[in-house]
Formats: sequence, C-alpha cells, structure tokens
Amino acid sequence: MKYAGRLAVAAIAGVLSLAACGTDNNSGTNNTATAPAGNAGSGLSGTINAAGSSAQANAIAEWKKSFQSSNPGVSVNYQPSGSGAGVQSFIQGTIAFAGSDSALKDATGEPAKADARCKTGKAINLPMVIGPVAVVYNLPGVDSLQLSPKTIGDIFSSKITKWDDAAIKKDNPSAKLPSTAIQAFHRSDESGTSDNFTKFLKATAGWPYEPAKAFPAEAKGQGAKGSDGIAQAVKGAEGSISYVELSFAENSGLTKAKVANGSGEFVELTPESAAKTLDAAKVAGTGNDLKLSIDYTTSAAGAYPIVLVTYEITCEKGLSAEDSKLVKGFLTYTASDAGQSALTTLGYAPLPASLVAKVRTAVEAIS
Repeated sequence: MKYAGRLAVAAIAGVLSLAACGTDNNSGTNNTATAPAGNAGSGLSGTINAAGSSAQANAIAEWKKSFQSSNPGVSVNYQPSGSGAGVQSFIQGTIAFAGSDSALKDATGEPAKADARCKTGKAINLPMVIGPVAVVYNLPGVDSLQLSPKTIGDIFSSKITKWDDAAIKKDNPSAKLPSTAIQAFHRSDESGTSDNFTKFLKATAGWPYEPAKAFPAEAKGQGAKGSDGIAQAVKGAEGSISYVELSFAENSGLTKAKVANGSGEFVELTPESAAKTLDAAKVAGTGNDLKLSIDYTTSAAGAYPIVLVTYEITCEKGLSAEDSKLVKGFLTYTASDAGQSALTTLGYAPLPASLVAKVRTAVEAIS
C-alpha cells in the first residue's frame, strides 16, 4: 500500500505465554487442541469459528494465512457477516469470537447477554484493528474534494442533493462542481461502520438521528450490503458518495475526500492521520474489557476524525478448554508485533503502543 511505512509504531518486545484452561463447552468451534502454544509445532489443532465485521476482513485474511502457516493443524473460519450479525452469533454461542466495529452496547443489553453466553466469566471487548473510515465519491473531473462534517451530515440526511450545492462550493471554493445529482450509499446491513460514522455525524454535525449499527431509514439514500458492496456501488455509479474503510477504498481504487477535523483543518486520510485521533482515545471499560471512547471532535493538528476500532469480542473465562487455547493463540498473534505491523500494508493502522500492551495483557488472561 502506498502509505506503508509512514506510520511509525513503537515495538513492544515479548511473547505472551499461552497457558489456558476452560470450563463449559459453550463455544462455536470443533477441535482437539491439546497444547497451549501459538507457534509451529505447538500441537494446536482444530477450527476456530468466528464472524462479524467486514471492515476487518482483509486483516483477518492476512492473519489467518500467517497463523495457519505456523499452526498447520488449525483452521480459522471467519465469516464477514457484519458486526451486528457477528455479535448475535457470539451471544447465541455458535462462534468463539465476534469481530465488531462497535463495543458491546449497554443500551441494547448486549453486555449482559454476552456475559450469560460466557456463563462462568465476562465477555470482553479487545480492540485489535484501527480501520479509518474514508468518505469516498465518484465524480469525474473532480479529483480533489474537501468536506466539512456539517456538509457530510446534510448529504447523508438528504438535505443536499446536488454536487454544486452552495455548502459543497463553500468547502471547495476553487473546484468546478457539476450539477450532477448525488447518490448517497449507506450500509444496508447492521454495521459497526455505520455506527461509528453516525457517531461522528452526531458529535460534529448535529446529525438528527441517534447513532446505530442500522443506518436510519429516515435519512433515505441507497443501501448496499457489506464493505465490498459499498465499494462496488460507488465504483459503478457516477455522482455517488459513501463511507467505507480505507482498506476497501484502496483496494477498489476509490477517490477519497479530505474531511475537516475539530479545528476546521481539512485532513487527508492516511494510517498516520487516523492514528493521531486514536492516540487520545480513552479506555471506558474496566479490567480486561478495553472498550474505548473516541473523540470525533478532535482538533489535534493533522488528525483525521472518522475512525473506527474493530474489537474481537470473546469470553475472558467460559470458553471450552479447547476453544480458549485456540482463541488465545490466534489473538496473541494478532496483537503481536508481526500481526500489528502487517496492518499498514492493508489500509489499516496498528494500535498505539500503550493500547496494544493492554490488549496483550487481556489476551493473556483468557482461560
């Protein structure tokens, strides 16, 4: 990826031990794991069934390849079904961990339901991937576009319907904007990407709807399923605009708009500019639950404000003995220096050093 190498991430040495124990057999895997290790020759074997965020699908694919190469007896089966579907599958006990672009939500009772699934322990949110959210568009002749949060909010609430609207002209005083009709695409499935995008709009643009994984029907627009679906929809529709993770924008060759942060600075999306926003994120969870609070209104110089964190949601305690070893082994790798450094070539940003240290401690506690 063209941004590879631009983000300097502090390395933290050390390999986590993988002593693991289990309790109830209430997971979504089928395996015969016998040895607590995550390297070749460890004796790990079996299948890890997981599902959820399509935003992290490219990261999981890379991690899966490397982990299975070192652990040939293990198969990682990850279905990018969307964050909402992944969380529900985890709560139902059909998978060992869920990928979600939002932490478990108190308002909908998800933490209590997930704890009940774990039976003897609590469910924990483990941030693993920083997925910057790009505002992408298809407008021939306009190769550079700047958008303020208010303008983005008005586009996605159907208040702005033409590309030569006065608000877009104000953000782009020197651009030649056509009178083309705007086709605003949103995720049709429940998505952590939509949840984070609407949280950004609520915090910065007076978005009239409550943030949610399901994009509000009242805002109108056109729906497309999954990150791949959004990328393909924008690519095929002149005059379109949408939001999608940087990795999918890059892979599909989509044009990205600069977005204004809290200081009014229009910032280009890069892993480095996204990481500046996450540097200020605070841990809102307790213990090994590392749910984060993100400041979408950041005014830090060079900070790109629309970011999401994909969490791996699993049981701190309560997986079967076999599942705990496999999940612990896989997540130990994803949080390792090798696992995190691989993200920069895929359109993601590695976790800040201070946060990845907390993630490693939490993963070590899985039993």
